[in-house]
This record gives sequence, C-alpha cells and structure tokens, in this order.
Amino acid sequence: MGKEYLTDIEIAQACEMENIFSIAEKLGIDEKYLEQYGRYKAKVDLSYLKDNADKPDAKLILVTAITPTPAGEGKTTTSVGLTDGLRKIGKNAMVALREPSLGPVFGIKGGAAGGGYAQVVPMEDINLHFTGDFHAIGAANNLLAAMLDNHIQQGNSLGIDPKQITWKRAVDMNDRQLRKIVDGLGGRLQGVPREDGFDITVASEIMAVLCLASDLMDLKARLGRIIVGYTYDGKPVTAHDLKAEGAMTALLRDALKPNLVQTLEGTPAFVHGGPFANIAHGCNSVLATKMAMKSADYAVTEAGFAADLGAEKFLDIKCRLAGLKPSAVVLVATVRALKYHGGVAKDDLSEENTEALKKGLPNLLQHVKNIKEVYGLPCVVAINAFPTDTEKELELVRSECAALGVAAELSEVWAKGGEGGKALAERVVAACEEENNFRFSYESDLTIEEKLEAVCKKIYHADGVNLTPAAKKQCERLANLGFGGLPVCMAKTQYSFSDDPSLLGAPTGFTVTVREVKISAGAGFLVALTGEIMTMPGLPKSPAAERIDVDENGVITGLF
Repeated sequence: MGKEYLTDIEIAQACEMENIFSIAEKLGIDEKYLEQYGRYKAKVDLSYLKDNADKPDAKLILVTAITPTPAGEGKTTTSVGLTDGLRKIGKNAMVALREPSLGPVFGIKGGAAGGGYAQVVPMEDINLHFTGDFHAIGAANNLLAAMLDNHIQQGNSLGIDPKQITWKRAVDMNDRQLRKIVDGLGGRLQGVPREDGFDITVASEIMAVLCLASDLMDLKARLGRIIVGYTYDGKPVTAHDLKAEGAMTALLRDALKPNLVQTLEGTPAFVHGGPFANIAHGCNSVLATKMAMKSADYAVTEAGFAADLGAEKFLDIKCRLAGLKPSAVVLVATVRALKYHGGVAKDDLSEENTEALKKGLPNLLQHVKNIKEVYGLPCVVAINAFPTDTEKELELVRSECAALGVAAELSEVWAKGGEGGKALAERVVAACEEENNFRFSYESDLTIEEKLEAVCKKIYHADGVNLTPAAKKQCERLANLGFGGLPVCMAKTQYSFSDDPSLLGAPTGFTVTVREVKISAGAGFLVALTGEIMTMPGLPKSPAAERIDVDENGVITGLF
C-alpha cells in the first residue's frame, strides 16, 4: 500500500518506536530523572530543571497560524515536522506540545498529535488517557467542588452565598447536557439545592494553574488562591479558605511533571498540559517549555488556534508570567484555508482560484503584521502544502509576504516528515538570528478596560471594545479587590478576528462586546468572555466517537 493511502493512525501504528531511555539520552537526560509509563512514555522529574539551571536556554520558536477554517491549517503537524527538519539539518531540537482533550477526540476536531508523517507517538495513548494528567486535573477540580458544597452543608461558617458560587465541576468530555444543572436535590441529607454546571476539564482554572506553575510549591500556592465564590457580604472565598489546596496538590503532584515521548522520526517531544485557546490561554506547560529550553538548542512550541488567540496569550500571558522571550514565530497557512477566507465554499477549495486567494490573504497578512509590528518578533510563514496547490497560488502567497519583508516557505512535512521540513527549518534558523524587539501588546499598569481595548484594537483591529453594564461592574469590583494589574485572557471565537464567527478574512468596522469579566486568581489572569463562547462544548450530529473502534487484537481504528 502506498503512503498516500495510509491514515494517520496507520502511519503511527507502523512506526517502530525507540525505547524512552534512548529518547532521553538524545537530550542528555539521565535515567535517574525518568519515571516510566511503559516503554515509550516517561515523566521527567522536576529536579532535572533545578540540576540544569545553569545551562544556557535554547532559542524558543513559537508556531501559530492564520484564523482556522474547516479546510484545516496543520499547526501541530508543522510544529512536529519543523522540529524533525531542524534535526535533519544538524540542529539539536525538540518540540513541546499540548496534550489532547478527550472532548475534541470524540467530537469533531479529532486528536492533537500531528498528522501524516509528522506525528508524536504513541499516537493512541497521547490522544486517549496518556499518563492520566487530565484525570488528575478533573479530580482536583471536583474535589474542590465537593469540599465547597460540603462546607455549606456542614454549617457554612464562611458565610458563602450559594447564589454567588463561581466554581463549577469538570469532565473531559463534550457534554452540553451538563452546562447548567440543579444539584443537591433529595432532601436535607443530600446537600444544599443550587444551580450548578460543568466545564470541560481543559477549561478548568486548574488546567491553567498547572500549565503556569513554576514548581510544586508554586502550584500549591496558586491552587490556594483560586476563588470559588463570594460571601453574603461580597468577600471572595478561596480554596485556601476551604483548606483544600494541600489535597489538590497531592492529586496533581505527578501530573505536574512533563511527559516525554517522541516523533515518528525519534525526535524528543514533551507533551504536557492543554488549555483551550478560545476559552483559556492555550499553551503547554511552562515547566515543559523551560525543560525543553534546557535540553536542546532549539525548542519548538505551539499555541492554540490562530495568532490572535494562542499567540497573543502565549506572548502577553505566558511569556509575561514566566519570563520567556521567543526568538522567532512561525505562522502556518494553507492556500485552501486562505481561499476559504476569500469566500470559496469548502467543496470548491481544490480548484485554482487566485482571485479568492487575493481576497483571503489579508487574514494571513494581518496576523503577520501583528507579530512583526505589535510584538516586534521575527516571523516566517509556513505554507502547509496540499497536492491541489498550484504554483501560481503559491507564488502569490510568497510575493505578498515578501512585500511585508517576511519569508514564506513551503512545508511538506505531512507527506515527507522531517525531509519536507528542511527548507522551513533553514528559514527559521535564520529568523532566530534576526533583530528581536520583543514587547507586549499592553503594559501591566493599564486599567482592565484599557488592556481589553489594547488587545481588541491592536490585535483584532476592532474599532474598540464595548463592555456590558454587568462587565463594567465586574471590572470595578475586581480592581477594588486588587486584581487590576493582571493580564487579560480573551475568551473569543476562534473563527474570526472579531467576536462574530461569520466575519472571515480581516474584518474592519466592528467592536468587540465583553459580556462578563471573571477572575482566575490562581492562574494569575482575568478572563473576558465575548460573543457566545462556551466553556462546555457539545458533540456534533455525527461525532467522531461513532467511528472509533477496537478489534480482537486490541488495535484501535478511527482515531485521527
């Protein structure tokens, strides 16, 4: 059977993986730091970071993308293939990615282990239970919820107002039925009846806390700062007030350690943490990123969805809170996706259409300008190749990028693995040596509303931001509580620069409406909810789960 007929999972299952000790050896990580999960997965103890604190940091490369479309962009695939390509040209490189959530795996998006010949393996493990990190996060989230309701049941000495509880339960599954529920029914001994709800685990603040923690004690301190609700007289109630952070930290002790795996080509990879970028900050863990930067000369990482979401949050939140400075940004685009932004229907994207491509290109160019002009970072455009791309279309993308002083390089990693990423790798290495004037899109001393306006105007290119009366009151309350200096995390549709998913390309003449502003005190940022964004997705009419199966030999099919 030829390459072109193999599915992602068939390619992954055909890979002869190396023992995880061999992968660690490539990074100079001694066996004493490894905690094995079978032959091909291991957690790396946090003492490795302490013992290598004096080693120089790698050049940090962020992979982001244009605004996503049903045509697909291939950000994870590009991240993996670029790293393989860097090793092909003789560079000591590794990749640090997020863990997939079960919700999308069984929903519509599928897994998040890359694709084609640019994947991390073992693919089935990574996309399913992996090392149990998400289960630990869900358990810690729900322990806090249980202790909160138990406190109220047992006399409520803190005076918690059941109508002002902000903490929800969590499950790592798309289940719209659980968005809004009433629990505690059945009489006095069964709890206190109240309105409640579930978030998907990746939207839990505990996911963000784990991904931003610098060590175990920082994790514990952040967990203690989580605000679960307010008292009858308006004072915030924290996990520390409930004496919950110690037990929560115990549940998360092992989950905090980064997971080491490999690509199809035996390139070392950390896969750790996974908050969604449309409702959280969308980056893998700080610890995995820093560990990668101490283990290689080039550390490649990605941020979720497009550059207006994932990259903005990586740069304005993660880099700010963790003291990171990227060396270059890779912006992934496809000709097909750009034609979709230019108005072409999904079924017609395989046909050459330079006029539609011209109409869609402003989306790519606006993301590029943001990276270069707002953040002051070197940028390379990776054109993720499809067989239907024509030379005329590819040349149009290259010339438009060149007009902005940005190189656009064809990436063929899906079909060719690292070999197809060598040209992109050369471009990225050169970009890492370019002038770098990294800065944030706003400073911490601005007011909450000024920060929201900065992101909306500078990154989304909106005319401004409109806060509902409720959101204005929340901003005032949060500022009075001392949270005004925190960065802002925008919860916004991934399908548009605006808060309206139907506005494709690079829209203008719009304002962004913020309907709610809430605090994630443990994570260390404010969350601004816009549009119809939800923290618990639903399954589609025909979920991917219907096509996943296992045969008599235990071989899984249907994962993608």
